Amino acid sequence: MTDADDDTTADRTRASGHGSEDPMTDKQYHLEVSPGDVAEAVLLPGNPERVEKVTDCWDDHEVVASHREYRTATGTYDETPLSVTSTGIGAPSSAIAVEELARVGADTLIRVGSCGAIQPETDIGDLIITAGAVRQEGTSKEYVREEYPAVADYTVVAALVAAAEELGYDYHVGLTASTDSFYAGQSREGFEGFLARDSDEKIEELQRAGVLNFEMEASAILTLASIYRLRAGAVCTVYANRTTGEFEVTGERRAAETASKAVSILAKMDTRVESEGASAWYAGLGR
Repeated sequence: MTDADDDTTADRTRASGHGSEDPMTDKQYHLEVSPGDVAEAVLLPGNPERVEKVTDCWDDHEVVASHREYRTATGTYDETPLSVTSTGIGAPSSAIAVEELARVGADTLIRVGSCGAIQPETDIGDLIITAGAVRQEGTSKEYVREEYPAVADYTVVAALVAAAEELGYDYHVGLTASTDSFYAGQSREGFEGFLARDSDEKIEELQRAGVLNFEMEASAILTLASIYRLRAGAVCTVYANRTTGEFEVTGERRAAETASKAVSILAKMDTRVESEGASAWYAGLGR
């Protein structure tokens, strides 16, 4: 092996985070971001094309990395630093994003996306703010036992609610079901009308239990955030209502704007906690 080969191998080792004493010094293998590239708060849409739609409501931004399904931009909203990283579809790629963003200093993660509602009171274009999620995906089970809850940080939920109120968007707060399959896992027909076993019973059980919506990333993001002592939440715009059969791609900007404003509100909450010498945010601090 030549010296050049040695250098190349070392570069790859550093990029992957393997063999490094301090992973905070490394460019991350999948996201290709390094410490200093991202803000402490990061929004997480699935589709890379949504990154531009998210940053469209910001004061300014700069794309800092683009690799595979992961596109990252950093900027400000209401003079508050924040970043956005696309995760691709599903829990496995979302977990990679959480892992590598945490390694470069992110501590607040908010999923921003679209979803299918399964309760009749939810209209197309409404926002659903996730308080907790049914872990109907396999990635988070690789990390911790199935009984471990996927819950959103209460301050993130509060900030998302405050943001939706300020912006005047209709919203619902409650439970989300995160699945590994857009079709079988969400009780949809597959190719040539295929239906997974107990499809009707599964969706009816979730509806009876008060679950509001289906999507594919929130539970993994929330679970990993809890394990790593990060703050996380999720807000999605309703594109489909499974009880009425309606579908329309509308209000895509609402979730992005709500999450961006929530980051600004969280920054103010954090400042108030610090100035009051409190251990955590509580309702009285908002008076």
